[in-house]
Amino acid sequence: MGTHNTDEPGLLGIDEDALALYRWTLLHGVLNPAMLARAAAELALTERDCRTAAERLVGSRLFQSTAVGQGRLGWAAVSPQVAAVEVLSGQDAELRALEADLRDRRERVRSSREGYAALMPLYLQGRQQTYPQGMIDLVPDKFAVRALLDDTVSACRTEILISKHGGAFSPSSLEEALPRDLELLGRGVSMRSLYQHATRFDPATRAHALRLIDAGARIRTQTEVLPKIIIVDAETAFLRARDGGALVIREPALLSYLITTFERDWESATPYATGPRMAHEISQTLKQHILVLLAKGLKDEAIARRVGISLRTCRRHVSELLESLGAHSRFQAGVIAERHGLTTPSSLPADADLPQSQPAAPEPVPAPAPAAAGPDRSCPGCGRPLPVAGPVGRPARYCSSRCRSRAYRARRRDGAAERDEIARPRDEMPVARPPFER
Repeated sequence: MGTHNTDEPGLLGIDEDALALYRWTLLHGVLNPAMLARAAAELALTERDCRTAAERLVGSRLFQSTAVGQGRLGWAAVSPQVAAVEVLSGQDAELRALEADLRDRRERVRSSREGYAALMPLYLQGRQQTYPQGMIDLVPDKFAVRALLDDTVSACRTEILISKHGGAFSPSSLEEALPRDLELLGRGVSMRSLYQHATRFDPATRAHALRLIDAGARIRTQTEVLPKIIIVDAETAFLRARDGGALVIREPALLSYLITTFERDWESATPYATGPRMAHEISQTLKQHILVLLAKGLKDEAIARRVGISLRTCRRHVSELLESLGAHSRFQAGVIAERHGLTTPSSLPADADLPQSQPAAPEPVPAPAPAAAGPDRSCPGCGRPLPVAGPVGRPARYCSSRCRSRAYRARRRDGAAERDEIARPRDEMPVARPPFER
């Protein structure tokens, strides 16, 4: 018995048995009930399978009833083109009617949109008379925000400033924005965008950014940026609202403030570049910022949200930081970081290697001590001369993070030895251990 296959290309609902019977009928010209047994035998089917296949062919209009003599009816094979016209002509007519109706509705929507747009000058004039200093509109509907944003951005003449919070953007939003952004850049419009550092590690966002940079856009990144804001021609700003809508800002003083804030962040941001070294530097900068937030007592969820990374990635970074600091708790890590000045933004260079060594304030390469420096201006760990001052204006105590880490572990051992000495009986003499640092 043949196996059923309803996925035969171009013949939906027709299985292999029906196709075999259709081919057999084409060769023999006609099929009548008396010939079913013969057809079944030649096709290796049962007579019941042949009858079922004939019913399928009749339903698909590939078989047509015909007289075979003596008042009996049989079936004749019909051209697939004729069958298709008979089956699909009604559906084609329905689709054409729906398409015509859809075109009419789209035309009505376009006409209505133009009518509303024609009222904007009147609205703006009235608002400016009521609020001479400017105005702020709340647009609660996100679809209305998208339409207004598309219209405003499409009419941009000189420059568009963008600040986007988040470590990764959805591929659908990137695909939607790319043609519009490329069209703006093609018209000579200046585009500057501020992203978070975490976007450099998302493949889709990184590819999108590089595509825009190749087209002439300028993109920089920071650990934290402003919430999503778009400023068009220094005349209109879109600021995301909490309820999913947006604030449309045209008030000059507030626009000036937003632009000033953007320019401040732009100056301190890192230009977008790729490569292993840049990725390593950005990664270390991100970890230092996580350490700062950790010292402030923020939870993992809040840290992940602020720096634009997933909760899982944030917890992995926190675990690495605790291990590198030799801390057993978040509180202890914060205390150690504050004690060693690691929460100062400038206390850790971008090329420091946090996971492999204890974080510490960077020291310059040891140089010969000045003549005025006494014998005590040397590292207590290795004896090398120390610089006159540390990176934050205070004297350096150690020549490197390795010596600082060794001293910290030694102090912990000495403290444990002292506690043991106090707890032991007087007749037991503890083994003397010279301290790492006096």
